[in-house]
Amino acid sequence: MTRLVNAREIIQKAYEGKYAIPHININNLEWAKAVLITAQEKNSPVILGATGGAIKWMGGLQTVSGMVNGLMEDLNITVPVVLHIDHGSYELCKQALNKGFTSVMYDGSHEPFATNLEKSKELAQLTAAKNISLEVEVGTIGGEEDGIVGDGEVAKPKEIAQLAALNPAMIAAGIGNIHGPYPESWTSLAFEAIEDISKAAGRGLVLHGGSGIPVEQVQKAILMGVSKINVNTELQQSNAAAIKEFVISGKIDQGKNFDPRKLLAGGFEAMKATVASKMDEFGSTNKA
Repeated sequence: MTRLVNAREIIQKAYEGKYAIPHININNLEWAKAVLITAQEKNSPVILGATGGAIKWMGGLQTVSGMVNGLMEDLNITVPVVLHIDHGSYELCKQALNKGFTSVMYDGSHEPFATNLEKSKELAQLTAAKNISLEVEVGTIGGEEDGIVGDGEVAKPKEIAQLAALNPAMIAAGIGNIHGPYPESWTSLAFEAIEDISKAAGRGLVLHGGSGIPVEQVQKAILMGVSKINVNTELQQSNAAAIKEFVISGKIDQGKNFDPRKLLAGGFEAMKATVASKMDEFGSTNKA
């Protein structure tokens, strides 16, 4: 029996309470375990996201949902946890409906809007029938996410309103945000547009590319209706930095430090610290 929940209720609570749920992308068991343990310690709801590429890397949909469910049981995780498809294709979202995922994101932002709307409508019906939450997207996010590249654009409130009519749990919108590290030329989220977009959505907005946006901008966006923030790059960076230090310092050559449990331990703790700081920044600590 799954302990996982869908995202609708926790996103609605965050929207009303003016905080945001951290969506942390996972890439392997250490990632999932670090996020779950930290969520329990911080008493925070959390969304574990996995892209199609990460799911393939980890073995497949069944493997990922089995791993997360097993960890939740063995670690006695009692805070609300969502297992979510991140930037899913139409086909991947449909496959995930029967594989233990409790939430899916259909990324139709690179399709013509009419196609995006049509496929979102079908997925809205399929997910509702299975008590699975749906995230839809309009207005491409800049940067690259699993091979989908976008320069970034600001979503149109009219299109947001049409997607909102399908009653998804959350809407991802282009608001000047990008995936991956932010270049020096980037200055700010499009706050003048967020207000209109939030009004048109009438529910929690999703901020993709949450790694690298200044904290004060993130918190301002939360007050304006952002209720879910995706973080991936910062965990990858903190994990890599800890492992790099372990290797370059020569610690890897001491005793049995070639043991993967010792090699990966520093990265695991670094990821926990990153997740904890995000929960504090987003205001989700003690909101479970």
